[in-house]
Amino acid sequence: MIQTSEEEMKKIESEFYSQGYSLIAGVDEAGCGPLAGPVVACAVILPKDYFNPLIYDSKKLTPKLREELCDVILKIAIDVGIGEASNEEIDKYNIRNATKLAMIRALQNLETIPDVVLIDGNLFDVNFTGLNFDGKKVLYKNIIKGDRKSISIASASIIAKVTRDKIMEQYAKEFPQYNFLKHKGYPTREHLQEIEKFGITKIHRKSYRPIQKILNPAIQEKLFQDER
Repeated sequence: MIQTSEEEMKKIESEFYSQGYSLIAGVDEAGCGPLAGPVVACAVILPKDYFNPLIYDSKKLTPKLREELCDVILKIAIDVGIGEASNEEIDKYNIRNATKLAMIRALQNLETIPDVVLIDGNLFDVNFTGLNFDGKKVLYKNIIKGDRKSISIASASIIAKVTRDKIMEQYAKEFPQYNFLKHKGYPTREHLQEIEKFGITKIHRKSYRPIQKILNPAIQEKLFQDER
């Protein structure tokens, strides 16, 4: 089990706190890689004095621990906002722009206006003005691998991951022939075999290469013949 140090995971936040900022929102996403379902983003504002050594990159945590930490974060957070971009939006705008859209929606769903926004990755440029916080100037900072450097971003990554997993668990009931409960739409061998056997559903991302191959007319004809 990974346990982090407060100095390590709050270093970035501490730099802004020392400059007089008090409300820091961490933003991260879950679901860029899957072949099906939405990409989900989360924005989290934590209390200034809060620390939990177990909060880290959600991909490095067990599902059970993620869910436990998600419950803890939701209880102690000053504010949490969640945003999604659908598979249709991913196909329309591409995954990078759809992820940015989901992050913007997560920030817009905050009831508390942050002073600083820490964003995992490099999606937002330094002059980003796509959000309207009632005229309040908000600082944005991209942090590469931020979910391993910032407790705020790591908290957002956990909630985003748990939220998306629950969405895919619901889709598992709607599409029982797909084991979304297990692979959550990621391109595992099992999922690819399911696509080859059953075709695609309304939640699959048609712009993704493995799906495009399945949509090839020759392959579709074979699927049709196999079903007859």
